[in-house]
Amino acid sequence: MGYFLVDIYPYVLSFHIMAVISWMAGLFYLPRLFVYHAERAQAGDQLDETLKIMEFKLQRYIMSPASIATWLAGLTLVFTPGVVDWSAVWPYTKGASIIAMTAFDHWLMIKRKKFARGENTLTGRQYRMMNEVPTILMIVIVLSVVVKF
Repeated sequence: MGYFLVDIYPYVLSFHIMAVISWMAGLFYLPRLFVYHAERAQAGDQLDETLKIMEFKLQRYIMSPASIATWLAGLTLVFTPGVVDWSAVWPYTKGASIIAMTAFDHWLMIKRKKFARGENTLTGRQYRMMNEVPTILMIVIVLSVVVKF
């Protein structure tokens, strides 16, 4: 099994990078949609309904499949012999950041469902601040993998 994983490593890594890019695009865009939803839409108006559809489709058809693909490809890379140096710190900082990114994604799911029910309680400013979370986590993940501290 190990040799097979080594043989397909470049393809799995490529797929992983593409999945991460798709997931991150959604993690950056959905909170921005929430800003517009919180600040500009009124319950039941055309903008409210349009944003509900956009948020749902972004999460269901882009973010969820991309996060699953990211996790599957990432775990495949973890089990590929020679890829991860478990004596270093970087796999643990990356892992913790990925878990935090996944938790943020699930938080966004909860917030989208609240918007769908007309129960949003956060302001546009709060969503703007939350929009920085994936940026911070991305910085930690990229530095962990590239610098390998």
